[in-house]
Amino acid sequence: MPANHEQRPADGAPPPAGAEEAGPLVRPYVIAQGRDHADSVKLDMISVVIAAKRAEIDEMALEPEQLRILELCRRPLSVAEVSAHLDIPVAVVKVLLSDLLNRGLALARAPYTAKSPVSRDVLQAVLDGIQRL
Repeated sequence: MPANHEQRPADGAPPPAGAEEAGPLVRPYVIAQGRDHADSVKLDMISVVIAAKRAEIDEMALEPEQLRILELCRRPLSVAEVSAHLDIPVAVVKVLLSDLLNRGLALARAPYTAKSPVSRDVLQAVLDGIQRL
């Protein structure tokens, strides 16, 4: 079977001229339904995502990649990890995750950030405690 078998029309005709070059770009565009960014959800590459525990999921209403994301995210994963597992660009994964988050099928949290550096007093107290051991 040719390497570009995903692009071959259902009637078995050869793909149109230039399809080989467009292949890797067309598939993510189709998966994300033409969207290039998540509309309402802000996700970083290091945002952590987990599938929500739901009794029933309407599999017909989801893309195959979204079903795979829910499988992968039975344990917490970062957006970058999901992208790597699916071999799909991060931007596309963010769009798919945004849809899952909006439907309540997945949960996400922003990565932890330090609001302020640790004070010198705290570091000194930790050092003193270690020295007493």
